[in-house]
Amino acid sequence: SLWVGALQHVFALVLLDTTTVLGELDWKTYPVNGWDAITEMDEQNRPIHTFQVCHVMEPNQNNWLRSGWIQRQAAQRVYVELRFTLRDCNSIPWVSGTCKETFNLFYLQTDEPLPAATRFRPIDYAKVDTIAADESFTQTDLGDRVLRLNTEVREVGPVTQKGFYLAFQDVGACIALVSVKVFYKRCPSTLRNLAAFPDTVPHMDSSSLVEVRGACVENAEERDTPKLYCGADGDWLVPLGRCVCSIGHEEMDGYCRACRPGFFKAYAGNTKCSKCPPHSSSHDQAATICHCDKGFYRAIKDPSTMACTRPPSAPRNLVSLINDTALFLQWMPPSDTGGRKDITYNILCQRCDGSDGDSSVTQCEPCEPDLRFIPRPLGLTGTSVAILDFAMHANYTFHVEAVNGVTGLGLAVRSLANVSVNTHQAGPALVGVVRKDWASQNSIALSWSEVEQPPLDIVDYEVKYYEKEQEQLSYSSTRTKTPSVVVTGLRPSTVYVFHVRARTAAGYTAYSPNFEFATAAEDPDIADQGQVLVVVTASVGGFSLLVILTLFLLITGRCQGYIKARMKSEEKRRTRFHSGHVPFSGIKTYVDPDTYEDPTQAVEEFAKEIDPSYICIERVIGAGEFGEVCSGHLRLPGRMGIAVAIKTLKGGYMEQQRREFLREASIMGQFNNPNIIRLEGVVTKSKFFVCLLVCVCVCLCVFTSVFFFSLSVRRPVMIVVEYMENGALDSFLRTRDGQFTVLQLVGMLRGIAVGMTYLSEMGYVHRDLAARNILVDENLVCKVSDFGMSRVLEDDTEAAYTATGGKIPIRWTAPEAIAYGKFSSASDVWSYGIVMWEIQLHVYSCSPQVILSIEEGYRLPAPMGCPVTLHQLMLHCWQKESTQRPCFNDVLAFLDKLIINPSSLLTLVNDVQSFPDSPEDMPDYPLFISIGDWLDSIKMSQYKNNFLAAGYTTLDSISTMSIDDIRRIGVCLIGHQRRIISSIQSLRLQLHHIQQSGFQV
Repeated sequence: SLWVGALQHVFALVLLDTTTVLGELDWKTYPVNGWDAITEMDEQNRPIHTFQVCHVMEPNQNNWLRSGWIQRQAAQRVYVELRFTLRDCNSIPWVSGTCKETFNLFYLQTDEPLPAATRFRPIDYAKVDTIAADESFTQTDLGDRVLRLNTEVREVGPVTQKGFYLAFQDVGACIALVSVKVFYKRCPSTLRNLAAFPDTVPHMDSSSLVEVRGACVENAEERDTPKLYCGADGDWLVPLGRCVCSIGHEEMDGYCRACRPGFFKAYAGNTKCSKCPPHSSSHDQAATICHCDKGFYRAIKDPSTMACTRPPSAPRNLVSLINDTALFLQWMPPSDTGGRKDITYNILCQRCDGSDGDSSVTQCEPCEPDLRFIPRPLGLTGTSVAILDFAMHANYTFHVEAVNGVTGLGLAVRSLANVSVNTHQAGPALVGVVRKDWASQNSIALSWSEVEQPPLDIVDYEVKYYEKEQEQLSYSSTRTKTPSVVVTGLRPSTVYVFHVRARTAAGYTAYSPNFEFATAAEDPDIADQGQVLVVVTASVGGFSLLVILTLFLLITGRCQGYIKARMKSEEKRRTRFHSGHVPFSGIKTYVDPDTYEDPTQAVEEFAKEIDPSYICIERVIGAGEFGEVCSGHLRLPGRMGIAVAIKTLKGGYMEQQRREFLREASIMGQFNNPNIIRLEGVVTKSKFFVCLLVCVCVCLCVFTSVFFFSLSVRRPVMIVVEYMENGALDSFLRTRDGQFTVLQLVGMLRGIAVGMTYLSEMGYVHRDLAARNILVDENLVCKVSDFGMSRVLEDDTEAAYTATGGKIPIRWTAPEAIAYGKFSSASDVWSYGIVMWEIQLHVYSCSPQVILSIEEGYRLPAPMGCPVTLHQLMLHCWQKESTQRPCFNDVLAFLDKLIINPSSLLTLVNDVQSFPDSPEDMPDYPLFISIGDWLDSIKMSQYKNNFLAAGYTTLDSISTMSIDDIRRIGVCLIGHQRRIISSIQSLRLQLHHIQQSGFQV
């Protein structure tokens, strides 16, 4: 009863309550002496209407009490709450058989009240229920004034007419009807999800819900139509949809309130108003945007939540470098970026008359249009640019402008840095004819002439020379400050090739032409005497050396390798390549560091030593075989800081690990090409010795005194290379799948080919060419890296095959290298074909069974969308016979033709509809070894199980499939159906042609 009362209080609308009626009820009784109406006053002087009947002594009672006419209003189903008392028949003597303990409830619907003279007809009333008491009272209760009040609620309806009557039938009970309340349930008006829902009456069918659409509150707008459902019990169910606060307003206490001054809200939604970002403000309520303060701006594409910013200051420390025919500009970022990160740089050029290039006092005009800027003159993200094809003996003024997203807005001044460049020092060689003044068995004296009036003072000259018969093996050089030199340490009766270049304050000039001169012949008598002297000297020296080495090992045990390497170094210096020694052809010759008895000497000759204090390590970017890989900056004295990557050797290393770690640096230090990763230098000498040997010979070398001083200092060991912003090529392309055009990919391939051409001409074989070993800088320049393939780790999953004692990456390796360990430039060409395939597909994966498949003629399938010309180049690189593969020069020339004629890239492999009649002319369309490989090649590998479950396990079986077959095995997407059926059609043509040609698939 308490629950029902609470429910009625919240959800019910009362149509009648006898306890609140102040006047007479005017209810009718039939017969008149049946029910008695008794009105009493309660403590608050309010009437209490009670109806009683107690004719229990007489049989066959039929007493009726009818209410007045009750309007139903909006109700479709009403509820009647009865409060009454009932006497227990057992407490009344002599009423056996005539006393009852129940009464009946009836109702009658009418559109109008019945006339007063209308005869009462019980047959017109519909029965609702028989009402029984839960608690009854006895005569004893009456004496104690304890009455047990019963409350019963009954549902009446459905009611469809305008009103109704209630009727109560007594059949012989002793009843007191204390109160009658008539009400109906409804869902009250409410606010949900910023929408208002009105009062709603449930349907007469208690099992159905009433759908009610809400209206958004003020300053709100619909996201999804707000709905609630009214249940039969008057409660709201199943909220759907919502409203959100409009711009400039936020939700608060179920309503949308305006944003306060200093706050804003730019987007509709149920988020709170945001405080104005830095350098902006709002002064009114309901602000949708904060306006920038004076001197600050917001770009068109900047979100309203972004702080207002300003243009950057000018670039700093702009410097120019000129060398031969190339001009370089370098600068540092602005000290004030304006609060933005989207800074780019524009290069503006003027050519000025006058000797000093000062545009403020001389006549200047825009530079010639054929001036070339590498990578470009506008929109630079880096802080350097190379300029080519400039005029000689001219004055240029370059303006470097720093630009960000708000440059050009308002009245901001342009952020420019200026530098004037004089190109007098650039030009051809300054060395004329080289002459031989005299020659001996081991020396040649040279002199040369200078050009008249050189534009800059010559600092010194560099003379490079090599034996004519050993042109491709070794080079040497020497320097002199005068236009003459005596070259010593030569072999008798040998022809040498010399070429000379000058060095000015601006750098080196071009080389002179080649000049060939021979040393004098050796005298036989002197040779014999020399041999005797060598034997004697060797005997005495050998004895002394034995004593020295014995004492040395007893004292330190550490300088033996160092002394031995020093003794050998001078002898081998004539036949080895020195760092920076470039032949006249412009291509170095690679020297294997393993040919050095002391690998440390190779590092000293080929790599520049860097003071660790010049290196600033900023963060760890990866892990290498020997330690961590970090990024940072290298700041050498007199030079701008540059971004670098630092490979470190982890602590506790052994000497062998140190040598292996530095071996790659001694290889990289020999290369100088824009498409080869550049070595900046090394931090080495983790242990060095200063050994002082003083030998005093007394009495014809009978007594020898030896003093050793050893100093050991531990330093960090690092390899410092240029920093490549975009990392490895394979992961770079995988994360940007579909963002590059075919022509851009061909440009990347060309860069790799340039680097490999350079390595090939040097005589270096990479052996591990793969997309993972190609690094990409911020300008999308691809550079070959990773020259340490011989140190593949035991747990390297790519090194799955062992040949001649070392692991090799078989998935990228030529057949002859896999089978016989035979590596060459031709095996690098095979790997280059795999790199082409990786770049086209971006993701490469296959199993070790590919070794046997290659022997059987299998080649990787063409990726979807691959141009036919590129796939033909891949197949050419994958010729089984290494002599039939192209060299890198041929690959580079072929790619240049494609770039010049981009239309040749339009025909795709999957567009080929027919094949030539001759097998020799057939374009070697890729054959697949399994259903899985075929689906992988067209990027439909998710359907492998569908094909296998349907019994399609061979190429022949899928070649007969139709579009209906594709649908039947569970391929539902139309785009996937078309891709698969298109590939099947192409494969069908290929299989047919091969079978017609007499081949077996």
